[in-house]
Amino acid sequence: MSLLDWTEKSPDILRQGGVIAPDERLPWPQTAVMGMQHVIAMFGATVLAPILMGFDPNLAILMSGIGTLIFFVITGGKVPSYLGSSFAFIGVVIAATGYAGKGLNPNIGVALGGIIACGALYTAVGLLVQVMGTGWIEKLMPPVVTGAVVAVIGLNLASVPIKNMASNNFESWMQAVTFLCVAIVAVFTRGMVQRLLILVGLIAASLVYAMLTNGLGLGKPMDLTGLLNAAWLGAPAFAAPVFDYKAMLMIAPVAIILVAENLGHIKAVTAMTGKNLDLYMGRAFIGDGVATMVSGSAGGTGVTTYAENIGVMAATKIYSTAMFLVAALLAVVLGFSPKFGAVIQAIPLPVMGGVSIVVFGLIAVAGARIWVENKVDFSDNKNLIVAAITLVLGTGDFTLKFGGFALGGIGTATFGAIVLYALLNRRAALH
Repeated sequence: MSLLDWTEKSPDILRQGGVIAPDERLPWPQTAVMGMQHVIAMFGATVLAPILMGFDPNLAILMSGIGTLIFFVITGGKVPSYLGSSFAFIGVVIAATGYAGKGLNPNIGVALGGIIACGALYTAVGLLVQVMGTGWIEKLMPPVVTGAVVAVIGLNLASVPIKNMASNNFESWMQAVTFLCVAIVAVFTRGMVQRLLILVGLIAASLVYAMLTNGLGLGKPMDLTGLLNAAWLGAPAFAAPVFDYKAMLMIAPVAIILVAENLGHIKAVTAMTGKNLDLYMGRAFIGDGVATMVSGSAGGTGVTTYAENIGVMAATKIYSTAMFLVAALLAVVLGFSPKFGAVIQAIPLPVMGGVSIVVFGLIAVAGARIWVENKVDFSDNKNLIVAAITLVLGTGDFTLKFGGFALGGIGTATFGAIVLYALLNRRAALH
């Protein structure tokens, strides 16, 4: 798809706002700014996931950009999505490598082999969808299931900012100040400022934080030492995969979770835009699978379509794939810049927590929107029970272990929803 294929909106429509469809775009300067907002939206989680697994965060940023470019090419620029580090890999990577939790993972090669195997399985599912169509997936995951899974992705992550990103009362209040800043921008501003609500709210909250801490000494001050000392350019820590069959068997099943996440992403964007993207589902799976294999081959984490970016799209009503192309190119450049990593790391943790509360909440609402758009009937006990159990499994992070493989909340909720719906639907069909 050529960049020229994006239609240019007229000035009147731009001034009036409105929805920007996936195959449309804003003028390039605005598209570039929106792309930066998406980079920032995904940055926290894309950096956090590799840190928890002992991977190099700068390499994760670089590979997220390359993976997004791969996804863009394979889907023909039709599916608005950013690919970032997947949290679904954290538990199995730690189990497979015995990572102690500090510094670079000494057994990273073993994890990379498993990530590549997962990407290959994921790609195979995509090829199967290309051949057989999406009907079989639709039967397994109807709107009541996909809506619940999308909502669970946001709800499962809710405890991260609330429990782990505020260590005292002042920081909890700063989280509240942050999401209030975002809310004020969202409701009381207009035009481009409103569309940049996450970025503008984050900057405003950071300034308030600096005034209260560095200025008035009310909390831990912002430390810019790392930013000043960081180099502008530097290569990330590349690593080679090691193919260990035990690790591969442990990590490869994560592909099923990635399928559910990607399916939920496509359903969420379909609901938000009114454009049916099911035609591109197989290509989306293939793009994500190939990107995961490429990332694992270089030393990066497995990647997935990012829920954070769904939240930004839901808030801004801009679904143009052009901004994800810009975001990917920015991420590639920034992957070679330790200075940029230092800028993001200088953002106070409670401010990032407040932004995360907004974004994760928007994801949960996107799941509910799938139910509304598809007119899911909750007077039907089958739908009611599937949604109710799925939400609690995911929100409570219900975990099941199979030997060395642990299936966390999103996984148990996803599989639980699929299996439960199949069983109850069969019972209803018999009656």
